Amino acid sequence: MNDGDGLKRADARRNKEALLDAAAAIFVESGVEAPVRDIAAKAGVGTATIYRHFPTRSDLIIAVYRHQVEACAEAGPALLAEGPTPHAALGRWIDLFVDFLVTKHGLAAVLQSDNAGFEALHAYFVDRLVPVCAQLLDAAAGSGEIRSDVDAYELMRGVGNLCIGADSDPRYDARRLVELLITGLRRRR
Repeated sequence: MNDGDGLKRADARRNKEALLDAAAAIFVESGVEAPVRDIAAKAGVGTATIYRHFPTRSDLIIAVYRHQVEACAEAGPALLAEGPTPHAALGRWIDLFVDFLVTKHGLAAVLQSDNAGFEALHAYFVDRLVPVCAQLLDAAAGSGEIRSDVDAYELMRGVGNLCIGADSDPRYDARRLVELLITGLRRRR
């Protein structure tokens, strides 16, 4: 293999990630039924490029969802390594998780459809993100910052439940409630 092939693959990967980021942004603004031409315009590509990578809308939605899950999963260890404390890293990661949940705009309804491609997404989400949350919780508990009896899956479900309705009621501040929840994990001294 020559270096040109590697560069082409890296460039193609970056282009695809830019396309997925653009689609995610459009989905936040307009929902998952947004016109493909809007996504193409935001990504700076033609609609044919989108259809070449994602032949159906469900292919694009699944790819965006997986891309966002991966970004959230990869952020956990990085935040833990960079953060001033494990509890601070946990808080920043939960903020990213809330962003992911709140900005799925319309995705939840689509995921309830009969499309077989959507069935595996929930398991993928849980399998990929619960261990990351557990790692952050273990680090924060190990440092004595939080209680040691917090289950990652339960915490993520709780955060998810607090995010329900955040996009439909301007008076409801899910982020504030999640912040209170994370603050409440602190160990009493």
